[in-house]
Amino acid sequence: MMRRFVLTGAPGAGKTTIAQALRGLGHLVVDEAATDVIAETPALEADGPAFLDRIVAVQQARQLAARGPVQVFDRSPVCTLALAVYSGLTPTPALAREAARIERERTYERRVLFVRLMGFVTPTVARRISLAESQRFERIHAEVYRDLGYELIEVPPAPLARRVAQVAGFIAGTG
Repeated sequence: MMRRFVLTGAPGAGKTTIAQALRGLGHLVVDEAATDVIAETPALEADGPAFLDRIVAVQQARQLAARGPVQVFDRSPVCTLALAVYSGLTPTPALAREAARIERERTYERRVLFVRLMGFVTPTVARRISLAESQRFERIHAEVYRDLGYELIEVPPAPLARRVAQVAGFIAGTG
């Protein structure tokens, strides 16, 4: 049986750092799509429909290509739905189809690891968001997941080792 875990949270919460640590522990981790889409096509409007569709395409391709009985995804198409809500956009047809597909196929575990903000955001090329906006996104993000029937497993602010241990324990079935 294949198990796909989602590690998610607002920009700057530390989920990608946790995902990298999990990879170092031997977990199969599927990288976040949005960061790579920004890097490969910087001309795309970062909150427009074409951007959403490109993220969806990369997410779907990565999910379908992932092999292994336990997989950890740095974000999911539900996160892309949250981005659409945050940006004030109507989900595109491609995003709506992908959201319906993952729901129909029960692609991801219904319990999602939700990494909470640490109280600061470090800007990067792909992350150009203030702490206040990231906090707003965090609220929207949690609402979208809950509205779709997912249970959020809180990963609170803590030192990295403690967060990684919590996530790894949950994945192993002890958390």
